Amino acid sequence: MTDNERKFITSEAISNDKHEGHEKIWKTTKDGFSSRDCIGYWRYPLFSKVGEVRKEPDILIVDRELGLITIEIENITIDQVVAINGEQWQFTEGSTILSSPAQRSNRSLRALLGYCDREDAIFRKITGRALVALPNITIEEWQQKGFDQLPNCPPIILKNNLGKTAFFEKISQSEPMVTGEQLNDEQWKVLRAVISGTPVLRKPYAATFSHNKNRSAILSILGEWLYETDLQQEHIGKEIPPGAQRIRGIAGSGKTVLLCQKAANMYLKHPEWDIALVFFTRSLYEQIESLIDRWLKRFSNGDVSYDEKVKRKLKVLHAWGGKYRSGLYSTICEKHGVSPLRAIQGLSPSEGLAECTKRLLDGKEIRPIFDAILIDEGQDLVSEDERKFEENNESKQAIYWMAYQALRPVDNESSEQRCLIWAYDEAQSLDSSKIPMAKELFGKSLTNLVSGQHKGGIKKSEIMHRCYRTPGEILTTAHAIGMGLLRSDGILQGLTDRKSWESIGYQVKEGEFRSGQKIVLHRPPENSPNPIPKLWEKPVLEFETYESRYEELEALAARIKYNLEQDGLKPSRDILVIILGSVQDAGRLETEVGKFLMEKGINIYIAAAKTLNQLNPNFQAGTLNQDKFWCEGGVTISRIHRAKGNEANMVYVVGVDKIAENESDPNLRNQLFVALTRSRGWACMSGIGDHSFYGEINQVIKSGDTFTFTFQRPPKVNTGEETEP
Repeated sequence: MTDNERKFITSEAISNDKHEGHEKIWKTTKDGFSSRDCIGYWRYPLFSKVGEVRKEPDILIVDRELGLITIEIENITIDQVVAINGEQWQFTEGSTILSSPAQRSNRSLRALLGYCDREDAIFRKITGRALVALPNITIEEWQQKGFDQLPNCPPIILKNNLGKTAFFEKISQSEPMVTGEQLNDEQWKVLRAVISGTPVLRKPYAATFSHNKNRSAILSILGEWLYETDLQQEHIGKEIPPGAQRIRGIAGSGKTVLLCQKAANMYLKHPEWDIALVFFTRSLYEQIESLIDRWLKRFSNGDVSYDEKVKRKLKVLHAWGGKYRSGLYSTICEKHGVSPLRAIQGLSPSEGLAECTKRLLDGKEIRPIFDAILIDEGQDLVSEDERKFEENNESKQAIYWMAYQALRPVDNESSEQRCLIWAYDEAQSLDSSKIPMAKELFGKSLTNLVSGQHKGGIKKSEIMHRCYRTPGEILTTAHAIGMGLLRSDGILQGLTDRKSWESIGYQVKEGEFRSGQKIVLHRPPENSPNPIPKLWEKPVLEFETYESRYEELEALAARIKYNLEQDGLKPSRDILVIILGSVQDAGRLETEVGKFLMEKGINIYIAAAKTLNQLNPNFQAGTLNQDKFWCEGGVTISRIHRAKGNEANMVYVVGVDKIAENESDPNLRNQLFVALTRSRGWACMSGIGDHSFYGEINQVIKSGDTFTFTFQRPPKVNTGEETEP
């Protein structure tokens, strides 16, 4: 899909019960504005409450020169229109029209202009036009009724205006409802950002300024920064596919944000639907519910929030579920009269859930109970072969197959298509080498489930290559170390062809992926737009080694104190300490780090504890809260599995030596990848001793955004591709 095609977004395929007029006017819009600097939306998600009716504008055009244009389409004949007085339209008795199209168009425009006026850069500078399209009425019929002579009649697009040129001329020559100014580059960028909804994602920061440009000063600038409109993200967040959709994304590309936007949009468009947004890391409850709440309020102009009424239809579910909170697995069990299993000894959480799900599928036929299921962290819901579900000589990933079976078909004509949407990062699984592609998830017969496009041009598969969260030099270091690109004995895992690297935002400057070939990889700055490196003007990534753990922790404590006292950072949510290593090693080191920082007068919070300064939280003692990751007033210390999915401005990665001791283990290297990509601004890695792995890390950091290496095919070939057309 070209950028020119991407600038027209069909939020939901035009339903079959609509007259062809809707389809024709949307096509004419795309033709008439194809060469314009603009974005167009079919059914932009903006819901206003009028009685019990919620209504989005049929068409919204955001044009640099013309401003905002809303168009309401009404498939009526001239005989159905009795009288017009400005916004007030009177129709014949028995018409199914719920409200005046002029009122709807004007209301949508006023709401959107209200969002624009919240930004100083475009306050009262945006031109706005509100039109009505009547594709079944000719100019002659309109004139015979005398409607063209009415002084307060809004601009009308009639059947004769549906040619490409006539359509554009009708809009551009119509009288604006509000007259603004010609926009400069910065104002146009802000307008696009406002319409995309990026102000929802702002993180306002109260800076503690010093004579130097400290970190809080940088964050206060970042808090006012509006991400540029990403047309791919606009499609993903605002489209509701009539079937399955797979979203592959580089770490920090905004997958969670987009799924929350999509879920909120689904609920507002279809409040009768049963929707589940599913995730794996329990500490993400608060983040996901907060994002859904913000998107609901944004799309409804503040009318709808994530309250108990909404929660009955739009459920945020952990994949498994706990004793006090339902999950996808436990909900499906309960609906089928089965007691859910809580854990299986000796298995990791993801493998345990897969085994429980497999047992459920072996004993029960799952009936549909949801209309849509959205899965975040999809890479964590796949398991190795021994825990896959076998049916009709096909192997299927148990958790995905359970979700698929629990969905109602989109329509009777295409029973295979169900609204299952899963997002994943193939470089971030800590427990499995499997990749959640269609054949792996659903078996060979459904390999093509996400091939091509749905009706309305909605893509069945998207690959996101821009990273908005993590600064470029931290991201490239995470990839290179995680895969072992500069490892002396050759790479261990990762992408093994040009197309896959390009799909996550890299350029292959030189070489082919054949053993012994020299490869030059480069990541362009535009694919890592986080502005902190430019604002900071110093390295945002550091790596330090020490002779002893005591020295490492002394330095860590000193750095955190400086962050709190001089940088003006807050302990909770700004600063995150991540502990590396095996379960046993990381558990011991987590306690050691927590105790040391407490002795230095720093309040700490061990992720999943109930309170501050509580070491060794555990379930048996009742000191565990697995849904909690932050605690006000304390610096969070977390092992890697709990940290996944969370983020902070300053990330400390402690215990790199635990990776160095067994650097050939891809899963251990993956811990470093996950840890570094938690950073929104700065990262500092540290370890003890002297290891050859440290030389590799320093070489990677020195390489910046360009890596030169000799390609040797890794033992686990993981291209992220599958044989789908």
